[in-house]
Amino acid sequence: MPTNVYESPLSSRYASPEMLYLFSTDKKFTTWHKLWIALARAEMELGLPVTQDQVDELEAHKDEVDYEAAKRWEKRLRHDVMAHIHAYGEQCPKAMPIIHLGATSCYVGDNTDVILMREGLAFLRDKLVKILGYLGDFSDKYKSLPTLGFTHFQAAQMVTVGKRATLWMNDLLMDLEEVEYRISRLALLGSKGTTGTQASFLELFDGDHEKVKLLEEKIAAEMGFDRVAPVSGQTYSRKMDFAVLTTLSGIAQSASKFATDIRLLCHLKEVEEPFEANQIGSSAMPYKRNPMRCERICALARYVMVDAQNPAITASTQWFERTLDDSANKRISIPEAFLAVDAILNIYANVASGLVVHPKVIEKHVMEELPFMATENIMMDAVKRGGDRQALHERIRQLSMEAGHTVKDLGLSNDLVERIAADPSFGLTRQEIEAHLKPSAYIGRSPEQVVEFLAEHIKPVLERYSSALKKNDTELTV
Repeated sequence: MPTNVYESPLSSRYASPEMLYLFSTDKKFTTWHKLWIALARAEMELGLPVTQDQVDELEAHKDEVDYEAAKRWEKRLRHDVMAHIHAYGEQCPKAMPIIHLGATSCYVGDNTDVILMREGLAFLRDKLVKILGYLGDFSDKYKSLPTLGFTHFQAAQMVTVGKRATLWMNDLLMDLEEVEYRISRLALLGSKGTTGTQASFLELFDGDHEKVKLLEEKIAAEMGFDRVAPVSGQTYSRKMDFAVLTTLSGIAQSASKFATDIRLLCHLKEVEEPFEANQIGSSAMPYKRNPMRCERICALARYVMVDAQNPAITASTQWFERTLDDSANKRISIPEAFLAVDAILNIYANVASGLVVHPKVIEKHVMEELPFMATENIMMDAVKRGGDRQALHERIRQLSMEAGHTVKDLGLSNDLVERIAADPSFGLTRQEIEAHLKPSAYIGRSPEQVVEFLAEHIKPVLERYSSALKKNDTELTV
């Protein structure tokens, strides 16, 4: 690749070779060939003057794309589909007269787009499953490790490290269900003709409507689809593109939420993303361990969420049966969204499989806040010993403010326990108070929720897609 021309970072730095190939010219044009073969075969089987020799010839060259011939023809004809028809025809002279018979350009263009989007979604689905596997292991390992829960990024009731991971997993599970639904609902355009009326095929079949319908069914079956668009103009509804990119946007949202949480935890020094032995965190500050992978997830996710607006605008501005202001936008917005989400999930998998937990730091933060959280239990204990609940509540409020002042304004340790023990109105010794300072007493059903979630929701997914767990991860290059 020349170094003096622009190259998308999604190609050079981020996306996997598999996803790059999916949206490559080779994949695109060999899929065109397969669609022309499916059309010819169906027409032959339904009685049109297409021979087995012609179909065989097309089959023999289905994976060969003569780019030089196509370039030559497009320069002359100014039409990419016609250029490739002629280029394929030069390879298949016997079949040349029947290539693309009755079809319009969108027969290959739109049907190929649907095929690629479905394959892309299946590819991303497998990556989602693999990440769920990594996070499942992490969640199970740390299901009972107490950690501060946060609301508004202020210390709240405790959770566990593993329970927090189930929140990330639940988001991905929703995304997986959406991907599965979207795959199941994708329909080929089929063979609809120039304005969607199938008039050209009705003419070819001498007015036989059943054969026109069968033609479409046969093509769909050969391409691995059980559905075609029930009605269309020349193109499938561009709302389909919006639906697919909305699904991708959902994945980006989930990944960005996870990455943001890890970035915050990294600041707290509680949980960090992987950091290689020779990795440099900052060119100026050698001590730093910047969460650059999670930052990259957030950056790419932002791009995808904005990119999802492209097909929304395109779908809303199509005119009647066909307008071409969708094409240039589709060529960019759809592949780039897939490449970006592919990159996001590559990084997500890398981070999820190597999260570093610092239990001692987590415990330190828990114990700094635990006296405040234990005050209700301490108060109830004092009431059982004859104390006045309302008076004790007010006294704890006053002591908590004083302890807060000690922590925030003086920079000292939380001394609430000492203050309560020294107050005769509570009638509790320090040892009796400290009996309430067991973090595991404040995590509710966190461990049980993890076990139930993994067993009831994650395990069935991992079993259903067990083959995805065996695939090798794409190596990160940056």
